[in-house]
Amino acid sequence: QVQLVLSGGGLVQPGGSLRLSCAASGFSLNDYAIGWFRQAPGKEREGVLCMRSSGGTTYYADSVKGRFTISRDNAKNTVYLQMNSLKAEDTAVYYCAARAGYYCSSAVGLYEYWGMGTQVTVSS
Repeated sequence: QVQLVLSGGGLVQPGGSLRLSCAASGFSLNDYAIGWFRQAPGKEREGVLCMRSSGGTTYYADSVKGRFTISRDNAKNTVYLQMNSLKAEDTAVYYCAARAGYYCSSAVGLYEYWGMGTQVTVSS
């Protein structure tokens, strides 16, 4: 069964950190570009950043540069989103998604597989 299982969200104070995990089953993440998206209340889902199948990173949200990083553990078939220096405006439901092949995209419709989403709330 092909699926992405997302975990690691929660409530964190401004300036804090969280790490989200996106574990794949039924396919190898090495053959896919993995995108991280988020959707805040009342807003459309937006691309945050993406890891190409080769391992390089593309950022789609300038606001997270220098604070968010993406990494991959091939042995665990898992991709991680490390979020540091979190701000209230980072509050959203976060999703990981997989797109077959090398290239990343910020377009929601180009991703074949999606995790269920996890809530990240940044508040004091």
